[in-house]
Amino acid sequence: MTTAAPAGADRSARLVRTLSLTVFLQWMGATAIVPMLPVYIRRLGGSDALAGVVMASFFAAGLLSQYPMGRLADRIGRRPVLVAGLLIYGVASIAFLLPIGAPVAIALRSMQGVGAGAATVAALALVSGAVPLERRGRSFAALYAGEFGGMAIGPLVGSVVGVRDMGAMFLVAGLLAFAASILALRLSEPGADAERRRERTREDGSMAPLLRVRIGRPAAGALICAGTLGLASGVYDICWTLLLLARGASGLEIGISWTLFAVPFVAATKPSGWLADHMDRRALVIGGIGFSTVLCASYPFIHSVTALILLGGSEAMGFAAAMPAVQSLLTDGSSAEEVGRVQGLFATSQTALTAVSAAAAGAAFALASWLPFVSVAAVVAVGLVVAALVWRTVPGRVPLVVAASPPSTATVVAPPTPVPGQPAGASSTGVSAEVQ
Repeated sequence: MTTAAPAGADRSARLVRTLSLTVFLQWMGATAIVPMLPVYIRRLGGSDALAGVVMASFFAAGLLSQYPMGRLADRIGRRPVLVAGLLIYGVASIAFLLPIGAPVAIALRSMQGVGAGAATVAALALVSGAVPLERRGRSFAALYAGEFGGMAIGPLVGSVVGVRDMGAMFLVAGLLAFAASILALRLSEPGADAERRRERTREDGSMAPLLRVRIGRPAAGALICAGTLGLASGVYDICWTLLLLARGASGLEIGISWTLFAVPFVAATKPSGWLADHMDRRALVIGGIGFSTVLCASYPFIHSVTALILLGGSEAMGFAAAMPAVQSLLTDGSSAEEVGRVQGLFATSQTALTAVSAAAAGAAFALASWLPFVSVAAVVAVGLVVAALVWRTVPGRVPLVVAASPPSTATVVAPPTPVPGQPAGASSTGVSAEVQ
């Protein structure tokens, strides 16, 4: 049985509510500019190839900056990195209103990638470091609900308004990021974070280096799953619209299909967060991603637009079940002082595989419409098998705690599962790597 201190629970609940609204505002503005951005680049005099470079620069910048931003969050605090990321994104968005050429748009889109990456990593690290493990599934679910809620609204508004006035979309994206940064400033920094920084501050004012991150089995399996999620995202980013167009879908039907993916995800996040805190998290992750993998492989063989839209919406239920659980496993066993870097590794793994998948998916679709979907589904299936093997000795359920305490000092009732070949008393999660 868990007996949590009401004051601590209230503080973490307020933190999660504020963060959920923050990511909702940021992602609503971020996704509003995406649908018509290639058209905007054309109007600047850029080619379709240059438009692709502009779009890719967002992911490239995120890939290069997410782990350093996570490291910075562990060093100076998560709230400053969150606020800075939102401000960077807002400034870059507003700068699109200036008389710029297409090449400058690459730099601004890269700035947006850095800002979005920093904000995402810092927000997840705040939850990881401030919320006890037994409530993290529900807390991560609330953050994802905010993110996908913004993604449900943003593209629809951007598709309608952006056709007539793309400048208005950049302005809205910037203002929403600034509004989100104001909310982030209201967040109270966990006292433990400030105490850890004081302990690392030397007499001369400099700070001692961070301890190395220890990647145990829970986090290692989660990082593998991050790659599988990235592979699927890359294919859908490039090939989903192409597949629907090949089936004769209208622009409205394509827009609805994207929204119908986000809405069920938002609706399912609360129960999926509860499940992550009470059920076997490994089964939720493997089952949820596995369900979406089966659908991914089947899409190119379905010729009904209506069926594709409905199945795409149902696939969101698999992702909703998996995401809070995989985040809970990712941070299981991590100390509060290293979760920024752990989240940076997760984001980097996902973004890297998204970029690889997106780069190859278009060419594969041109060869055969089924090729990118079936190929990625096969690779994801292999990844899930590997993750299941890594997690085989990891306790699936969140351990019971008997006293409220910071995430890194909770008292565990359930004893660790013994592992053949380990000395008595050794952790069942093991340690597979260290990262500076």
